Amino acid sequence: MSEQKDLEYAILGGGCFWCVEAIYQLVDGVESIVSGYAGGHDPAPNYKSICTGMTGHAEVIRVGFDPSKISYKNILEIFWEAHDPTTRNKQGNDEGPQYRSIILYENQTQKEIAEASRTEAGPKFASPIVTEIVPLEKFFPAENYHQNYFRLNPGQPYCHYVIRPKIEKFLKKKTH
Repeated sequence: MSEQKDLEYAILGGGCFWCVEAIYQLVDGVESIVSGYAGGHDPAPNYKSICTGMTGHAEVIRVGFDPSKISYKNILEIFWEAHDPTTRNKQGNDEGPQYRSIILYENQTQKEIAEASRTEAGPKFASPIVTEIVPLEKFFPAENYHQNYFRLNPGQPYCHYVIRPKIEKFLKKKTH
């Protein structure tokens, strides 16, 4: 995956960025993924500071995608399947505002598509969707050791017990 000028970007938070990154790495048309932080007030967030829950930032990924291969709407359809958008500040055992479900839009078109997508996804869940849809002010790339985490650390217990089952669930839905 490499950066290209003709890509569009989606900034998404669905709990731990390692989990969401691992799902999007399997998607045709996704050309780059950067784990990072967004949606907070700290001008220089880092992993240690955002884990306090006090910076306002969420763990997010910046998905660079080729719009000739996959649309922003399709990126969001995957987002709804990749995590539980009905739990506030929680995904599995990960708790805190840094794990909230959030879509950060770059322009009015993305905002409208995101809001319509959330409405369309709503009936698929037993509980109401709590995903925030807010303007992107700034994206901060996470530290290098967070990038491509699942692929570089497949034997790590979190990867084996948390991320791998999410990938298997996604792949099973993808083939049906």
